[in-house]
Amino acid sequence: MDVRDSLLTAAVTVFAEAGARGATTRRIAQAAGVNEVTLFRHFHSKDELLHAALERFAERATAASPLPLDPVDPPAELLAWCRDQHRELYRLRALIRKLMAEREEHPAHCAQGMQASVRIARTLVRYLAELKRRGLARGDWDERAAAAMLMGAIFTDAMGRDTMPERYPYSMRAAVGKYVDLFLNAIGVERRPARARRSPS
Repeated sequence: MDVRDSLLTAAVTVFAEAGARGATTRRIAQAAGVNEVTLFRHFHSKDELLHAALERFAERATAASPLPLDPVDPPAELLAWCRDQHRELYRLRALIRKLMAEREEHPAHCAQGMQASVRIARTLVRYLAELKRRGLARGDWDERAAAAMLMGAIFTDAMGRDTMPERYPYSMRAAVGKYVDLFLNAIGVERRPARARRSPS
């Protein structure tokens, strides 16, 4: 990992721990294993560094687990995708909470970090629209509202599981499966027997 990458990674980690105020250039430089002089050779200010770090975070989060452009098996595809999304949200929950908590004081940081959610939602909306177009899902429903419903369930679970454990009696894996089952029923996806399913190409 080069110096710039180390600084970007360190900036996200320190921001998640301490927020914008506590994420000093000194602390970020120490976490990256460099000195502040080196940091300022790559970035002119802390704001520039945090912006670049959150931008890269959003790009990587979006690319982590794409949905297929050519849907074949919606139950399997959505379940795998939702489990990946939940796992990443849970892993990054401290960062996401910090971004949301600092929305009023640092709206630009929040907007930059939350671009990941915006891009992921667009991917899901496109996938759901394609399911409708191909007749793999039935009924009269709006793909944007459907995407918001599914993502909302996954997000709420990932953010609230460790703070309100009594609300989540199932394991993470089981819970995501239940959310996806309810969602598939809501959008009218027919379940085919496992032997009749084709693997996505």
